Amino acid sequence: MTLYEDLKERGLIESITSEDLIDKLNSGGLNFYIGTDPTADSLHIGHLSSMLVALRLKMAGHHPYILVGGGTGLIGDPRKTTERSVITKEELNSNYEALKEQITRLFGCDIVNNYDWYKNINFIDYLRDYGKCFNLNYMLNKETVKARLESGISYTEFSYMILQSIDFLHLYKEKNVTLQIGGQDQWGNITSGLELIRKKCGDDAICYGLTMPLITKKDGTKFGKSESGAVWLSKEKTTPYQMYQFLLNSEDEKVIDYLKKLTFLSLEEISKLESSLKTEPEKRLAGKTLAYEVVKFIHGEEEAENAKKTSEEVFSGMVSENMPTVYVEEKSINIIDLLVLTKLLPSKSEARRMILQGGIKVNNEKVSDENMIVSINDTIISKGKKTIIKVSLK
Repeated sequence: MTLYEDLKERGLIESITSEDLIDKLNSGGLNFYIGTDPTADSLHIGHLSSMLVALRLKMAGHHPYILVGGGTGLIGDPRKTTERSVITKEELNSNYEALKEQITRLFGCDIVNNYDWYKNINFIDYLRDYGKCFNLNYMLNKETVKARLESGISYTEFSYMILQSIDFLHLYKEKNVTLQIGGQDQWGNITSGLELIRKKCGDDAICYGLTMPLITKKDGTKFGKSESGAVWLSKEKTTPYQMYQFLLNSEDEKVIDYLKKLTFLSLEEISKLESSLKTEPEKRLAGKTLAYEVVKFIHGEEEAENAKKTSEEVFSGMVSENMPTVYVEEKSINIIDLLVLTKLLPSKSEARRMILQGGIKVNNEKVSDENMIVSINDTIISKGKKTIIKVSLK
């Protein structure tokens, strides 16, 4: 099976800008880039699929550059709903350093920062050298822009497309990068970059674009830091056990998709796990394998084994020493107050709603009374199927 066929079978290719790219991918030797902005100090599970695509191509003989946008991060890629909040330069620089370390450690890719070339462009040169290359009607027809026209979009976010195009042009000239890869929502930005390269470098400058489907939950929402309950790759923000539990409880309808995109298991191995969903669903082999493989890749085999052991202990009703533990001062406390204090739920109203829905358990017993008083003694609190913590006295 060729590289392109494998990527296609795994659901990792949404669109390509030219059929010629297929042979290029299968032959090796391309310089390519994937971009992300340092708006947080860690990647999350939604980034993992695209970063693994970079690693898959690297293993096939291509050379990846990961662009961590110290410049574009100050602007913000326009969302379809609302304007992004502006973060400080100090916060962005701190995030950049954290992402640089994380990406280098996990994926072994070269890092570039677009602030390095933006800082030398003054506004007049920007308008003359690049603004002239973009037709306003062309920009207004891009999906992310059209989605914001009614509610309003600032000139700042409107300009993001031009900046990302400059990135592609710069990397083409300086690093011989001829391929940009991004999520399916980046198609407009990628094709704009191709057009800028053609206008500035001539028709002989042959470059390509490839987009990937966004990794989503069963309800269609994407994994991301903008969504509640983000699963981070940093163990300080999401513990290996929490990541394991989250992936273990993936919906049956999505777990095979995740196995294809988030692991290096062969398609034959994944096919056997897919069959197990029908023949022995009670064993949950697909979810367990997904959780173990991802945690092993991100945090190492020892952490994966510990997370697996802890999960099995918790499932059997045991109190595990490796469980996430929250320490409180109160020996007894109302269940509503406890849920908010431990940050399992953001407010008392949300805590009451979760209890009424039957989503809270104390020591494996479902809670039905919102006035229940909980005695704290290595007490196990469960929120739904995915979140289980131990509460102990300080």
